[in-house]
Amino acid sequence: MRSWSADSSAPPSVAWALLSRPEAWPAWSPHVRGAWGLGDGEVREGAHGAARLLGVVPVPARITAKAARSWTWQVGLVEMTHRVEAHGAGGCRVTIELRAPGLLERPVATGYGPVIALTLRRLARAAEQSPPPARRAGRPTQRG
Repeated sequence: MRSWSADSSAPPSVAWALLSRPEAWPAWSPHVRGAWGLGDGEVREGAHGAARLLGVVPVPARITAKAARSWTWQVGLVEMTHRVEAHGAGGCRVTIELRAPGLLERPVATGYGPVIALTLRRLARAAEQSPPPARRAGRPTQRG
């Protein structure tokens, strides 16, 4: 497994909103120009769809796991886990872990790792410039 991270002063909820919603990906991941079938709003475990890379190439993907502020997808033989964790005084750390079978992992990580590192830095900056995500409609607010 190979791993890349970037720290942000943004709250974890803001980074999560950018990381977990396919419609937000082009804002911080310039090589991803869109996605479909991976979930409405946030990615959904079990969803099968595709991400459009470089505006042209549709790459089939499947969301294999989703937990609190973490999701994993399988793209070909490569599996990537995306995670947001609280870090520092109100900030967060965004991480992507890459796994591939045997001897394939090293060349994939060497070729794609710099892209992952760049996109995570862009995500961290975008989160710092984004407003907090809106509350879900219809959920009551408890007041003391």
